[in-house]
This record gives sequence, structure tokens and C-alpha cells, in this order.
Amino acid sequence: MKKACIVSIGNELLNGRTVDTNAHWLSTQLLELGIPTEEIWVVGDDIDHIVSCFKQASEVGDIILVSGGLGPTDDDLTRQALAKFLGVELEFKQDLYDGLKAFFESRKVVMASINSVQAYIPKGTKVIANPVGTAPGMHATFNGKDLFSVPGVPVEMKSMYKDYIYPLLASQKTSPVVLTERILCYGAGESTIAQQLGNRMKRGRNPLINCTVCGGQITLHVVATADDFNHARSMIVQQKQELVSILGSLVYSTEDETLPEVVGKLLRQRKMNLVTAESCTGGLIGKLLTDAAGSSDYYLGGWITYSNESKIRDLGISKELLETHGAVSEPVARAMALGAQAKASADAAIGISGIAGPGGGTEQKPVGLVYIAVVSGRDVEVREFRFSPLAREMIRQRAALTALNMLRLKLGV
Repeated sequence: MKKACIVSIGNELLNGRTVDTNAHWLSTQLLELGIPTEEIWVVGDDIDHIVSCFKQASEVGDIILVSGGLGPTDDDLTRQALAKFLGVELEFKQDLYDGLKAFFESRKVVMASINSVQAYIPKGTKVIANPVGTAPGMHATFNGKDLFSVPGVPVEMKSMYKDYIYPLLASQKTSPVVLTERILCYGAGESTIAQQLGNRMKRGRNPLINCTVCGGQITLHVVATADDFNHARSMIVQQKQELVSILGSLVYSTEDETLPEVVGKLLRQRKMNLVTAESCTGGLIGKLLTDAAGSSDYYLGGWITYSNESKIRDLGISKELLETHGAVSEPVARAMALGAQAKASADAAIGISGIAGPGGGTEQKPVGLVYIAVVSGRDVEVREFRFSPLAREMIRQRAALTALNMLRLKLGV
């Protein structure tokens, strides 16, 4: 079985200002090909340090994926480091230079002379085309190993991986075959799900079940190893069916869909539309819904009624209701959802009000208290939640996803 190493390059990754999401994404993609990532390095903009990482990676892995350091400025040193590692000179490529000029001319911009450095690559390496940006990638082979170097800009890196690296690695696959698929859950904690699954999450099992948690979402990775694709695939299918049967409505997707996408699909299937009225989430629910292409089919829009005045003015909530119960209360969340539904003549509505912190909480109404109302037709459901008061953004994210999950469950009935 081939093994991979990942090298992420750039001072910005070491000073805490930029998070290395590329390594996470690449390791996930490699695992789907049955290629485990053995080690990951993050290195600054220093030629000797980069070369040292290349040497270490080549001792551990058969495949080395490098991201970053291919821009035109003096601190972009990956091409020079790769040439030094391979023991070759940089070579000017006229076709790359012409492509760079054409890229800028198509945008009616004069190419700066500094960009010409991107037309140089180590002698003997292959060019990985970059359809999104100006920095070409590089593919070097040595001692039976492959090194792929791509830009650090995520959209460019992902495009080049999908167009060039993935097809090449997929064509080189040999047995055993390792397949990975995911089951996405919401509505229970990791420990609850682990308890329900019992020894199915035991280490060393085949298929293996791994669990990751992010923002309240639980992802189960089902990993099957077999001598051929069909056998591995049948193991995956059987295990996923068993897990879905056990977990029931906690599972919102087995097809790598986001929770907002699943909600959108349910609304579209039922030919329903939705409107939102948000307070503590500040429009986040609307943002999550409209991240999905085609969301205008079912999402009418929403109100961000952060103040009491806007709740009264925009949603028709009575001043007496707010004074009696407070903005963060079950009656107000209900009134927000019903008011939005009535004003938009919508089939469904979400109303949400809470205390995201870090200040503003009291003993009776602490930070993390959120009320969510979901309306479908004439059916209204309002629930109280108390999210851990760890961070404002975490509370807002959990509240928005929980609201969407409440609607999913209501539409799924």
C-alpha cells in the first residue's frame, strides 16, 4: 500500500494568521483512494528548511504533496527548493510564459515583470496546468516516488488535484483496495452515538468506523479494505445500511450533503418555501441556506431583527409581549416565526432568539440560551436550547444548524 506525506509551505502558516486547511483536505482525498497520510510538515519560507522537509518526506512516503510557495514574490521559494532537492537547474518554459501573458491580457491587465519567474520549473519535471490562477504546478518523479507541487490558494490547489493528481493516483491503484464513505449526523453527541454503535467502533475492525466532530455535526467515516473494489464496495454498503438503521433520524445524509442542502432538497420535493426571522444568529441561517446553488427555488428571504424595535416594526410583535417575556423567550421566538410567515405568505418559517455572549447573560437567562421556533403550515414547534458558553461564534453556528435540523425533522415526517 502506498503512503503519502504532505508539506505545507509559508510563513503565514506558522505565525497563526492562516490556518492550513489544505493538508486536511488533501489527506481526506488521499484516504478515499486508500492512500494513508503518514506525516504532515508545515515549513516557513526558507529554501534549506524546505529541502530538508522534502528529504524527510521522501524517506517516509511514496507520494509527496506540496502546497504553497509558487507565487511570483521573493518569499515564494518552492520551485527553487525543488530544483535543489532534485539536483537540477531551473528551466525557462516559453509556453508557460506565453500562457501567463495571455492570462493577464484576457483580464486587460499588464503583466508585471516579476511574474515571469513562474515560467521557470526544475528541469525534467512535468507541468501541472492551473486553470484558475497564474502559478503552474510541478510533478517530479524520482526513485519510484512522485512529488506534486501546487499553489497554496485552496481553490487553485483543489482544481489541480482533481484535474491532474487524482486521475493519476487513481490509475496507479493496486490491491488491497481501501474505500471510504461518510454518514453525516446531527442531533446527538459523539458519546451518545458511540454508545448506540457499541463494538462497531472497535479499533482493528474491518470495515473500520472513525468518528469526527465539528460544530455539533458528527461524521462517521466507514473504511473498508478488500482485495478488489466490488468486495470493498459491498462491505461499505452493508455497513452503512446497518448504521442508518441503528441511528435513524440522527442521520441527515449518506451522500456528503450539507445539512442546509438536505433541508433545501426536502423543501423542493414538497414544493414548499421558507422564510427566516433571526436575532442572535444575525442572518447566519439565511447565509447557510443560500450557500447552496438553486436556493431561490425555496428560500424567500428573511429578517434580521436584532433589536426590540425591529421586532416590533418588521415582524409585528407587540411591545407588551417583549416587555412581559423578554426578547429571548419562547413566546417571542414563536411570534417571530409566525410574523415572518404571515408577512411573506410562506409555507414554512424559522424564528430564533438567544444570547450569544460573551456578555448579556443573567442567572435566569445565561449565555448560550436560545429559543428556536419552526413553523410548517399551521404546525408550530418551539424548543429551548442551552449551548455551552464557550465562544460566541460557536453558539451562533450551533443555533443555526439546530434550527435547520428541527426543520429537517419536521419536513421528514
